[in-house]
Amino acid sequence: MSTSISPLAPKSFPEMPPVAGVRLSTAAAGIRYPNRTDVLLALFDQGTAVSGVFTRSKCPSAAVDWCRERIKRGGGASALVVNSGNANAFTGSSGRSATKLTADIAAKAAQCKPGDVLLASTGVIGEPLDATKFGGVMDRLVAGAAPGRWHEAAKAIMTTDTFAKGAAAVVRMGPSAVTICGIAKGAGMIAPDMATMLSFVFTDAPIAPAVLKTLLREGVENTFNAVTIDGDTSTSDTLLAFATGAAATRGVGKVSRLSDPRLPAFRKGFNAVLADLAEQVARDGEGARKLVEIVVEGAASKKSARRIALSIANSPLVKTAIAGEDANWGRVVMAVGKAGEPAHRDRLSIWFNGIRVAHKGERDPAYDEAAVSATMRKPEITLKVALGLGKGRDRVLTCDLTKEYITINGDYRS
Repeated sequence: MSTSISPLAPKSFPEMPPVAGVRLSTAAAGIRYPNRTDVLLALFDQGTAVSGVFTRSKCPSAAVDWCRERIKRGGGASALVVNSGNANAFTGSSGRSATKLTADIAAKAAQCKPGDVLLASTGVIGEPLDATKFGGVMDRLVAGAAPGRWHEAAKAIMTTDTFAKGAAAVVRMGPSAVTICGIAKGAGMIAPDMATMLSFVFTDAPIAPAVLKTLLREGVENTFNAVTIDGDTSTSDTLLAFATGAAATRGVGKVSRLSDPRLPAFRKGFNAVLADLAEQVARDGEGARKLVEIVVEGAASKKSARRIALSIANSPLVKTAIAGEDANWGRVVMAVGKAGEPAHRDRLSIWFNGIRVAHKGERDPAYDEAAVSATMRKPEITLKVALGLGKGRDRVLTCDLTKEYITINGDYRS
């Protein structure tokens, strides 16, 4: 973890109410560093539904494989164990053994089945995970689990993050309100392909697993999958959603169909939590000093707009220009042209924070260097590209690329 908090960080961790049916606990197990909180345990009431989306990396972590198998088999969730400091990825048979041992240790302490324990790991790739260390803290974790400990939970899963990330929403569903709370971690190796590095969302709404699965799959598309820090998709990307159903005791009936008239309100709150967490990940990009929103409009399709936006957002030349507070539209033109999507040079227009710098294939005749230089000094930059080809539009969040990113990653394993 960095000792310097991102200048783009929220002023404080948000107020997040407890979620009925969820208890949280953290501990320092010495996974990688001594005396650092590095384990999170979440315990769930009986009947909790779970769904998840994961990395599409062909080299997934052992914990990703474990969760995929558990969720594919169906059933519920009794516990979640998350560790930071070690990703348990590219660890072969020892990694698979570590996941089984971790689940066995947690199940024994929580008095549940190992198959009802979900796992996630983040940190260094390629180092064996000593799962016996969980045995030294698990009984204490179970005994100390309590509702509403979101800030502690979010801090426990941090690696190079500079601040803990949390978001919450309260939504009315019929006779009562339900709560949605989420935490996330992520600062580098972020180019999500189904999820972010690690994120966990909890609700007391009685949502059936099939409905929860659809909400997740659709919800990540314009939130976590529309964020990139460095163009690198993690081996460990995991987003899990847990629905305890505890709101049923307050008269909220189960949502078993996507056509349920109460679902749009819940979906709006659920997606708002995902979007908030995704933006916080962008704000905490390793070494970031500027939050950058890339908007592409007038594309041949939404898919085409997304690909062009990502081409711009992942360009080291664009990102370093923004870090240097240089509105270098030539680099944006380069990123549009290399995306492999329909584009026409002589229809292209580009804006930085609403100031048009290029229009119809050349520098804008009203270009004012002083005005553009002033806006580039702001901590938040919106870079808009209009292609003039169609109605496709999309938006991606990223950050600038600074020398600090190299410093962090140049000695990450040391």
